[in-house]
Amino acid sequence: MITDPIADMLTQIRNAYQAKKLDVVIPFSKLKFSISQILTQEGYLESAVKNPDQPTRLCLKLHYDENGSPELTNIKRISKPGRRVYVSWDKLPWVLNNYGVAIVSTSHGIMTNREARKKKIGGEIICEVY
Repeated sequence: MITDPIADMLTQIRNAYQAKKLDVVIPFSKLKFSISQILTQEGYLESAVKNPDQPTRLCLKLHYDENGSPELTNIKRISKPGRRVYVSWDKLPWVLNNYGVAIVSTSHGIMTNREARKKKIGGEIICEVY
């Protein structure tokens, strides 16, 4: 039994990049799908699609630059089941001088720290990516 499925997802993505894989197949959930959509919008993944053959699986296509190095260099879980991290909109983190992104779970859905700061919404910091 996995106690933290989000951390497991981030670890699978991290390990796949280190192994130079082209795609990763993980168990599907709405939260994982939302996180993967944000990673796709920010350019860290090529695509995130619910597998039509197996609806309980999420297929993530990894994104590499023209030299073959991964776009995503670091992905870190911030809020964990044992220690939740909530912040107000003015205390949202600046990840790598705003080159990276923090994914935040707000009352208006899952969004990046930049979007949450513009809308002046705080929430739970799920992870940081750069």
